[in-house]
Amino acid sequence: MRENAGLSHLVVFTLDDGRYGLELSTVERVVRAVDITPLPKAPDIVSGVINVRGRIVPVMNVRRRFRLPERPINLSDQLVVAHTSRRAVALMVDAVSGTVECSPDAMVAADRIVPDLQYVAGVVRTRDGMILIHDLDTFLGLDEEQALGAALANL
Repeated sequence: MRENAGLSHLVVFTLDDGRYGLELSTVERVVRAVDITPLPKAPDIVSGVINVRGRIVPVMNVRRRFRLPERPINLSDQLVVAHTSRRAVALMVDAVSGTVECSPDAMVAADRIVPDLQYVAGVVRTRDGMILIHDLDTFLGLDEEQALGAALANL
């Protein structure tokens, strides 16, 4: 996690009753849910693609990755457009609740909780409960990343 004067800034979103965070520096924008165009031959974790200001961005199914129950897209759902080290992605979430400043002593690294915990960089304790800090760079496995690249190349 990057820190600024000892504080980290997270964009906080919800999926069902869970609260998750992404490092603010990785988030480009938050937009309302839109129609998602299916992407043939994409990995199962990819719901499809959207057009963000003329750029084709894959939409990741965070519910599927975190083994949460699937549900239809609601008009109130939002897309968090963010950057991995390799590409821009959009995450379909229930709602974005805002940003949170976190001090280093409020954060616990994921490997201190459960060794080899996937997709999570750590946990932040807040007055309102805990926030799982999502690690976007581990969201797609190597096989999934290659399959997504091939599917996007065929557009």
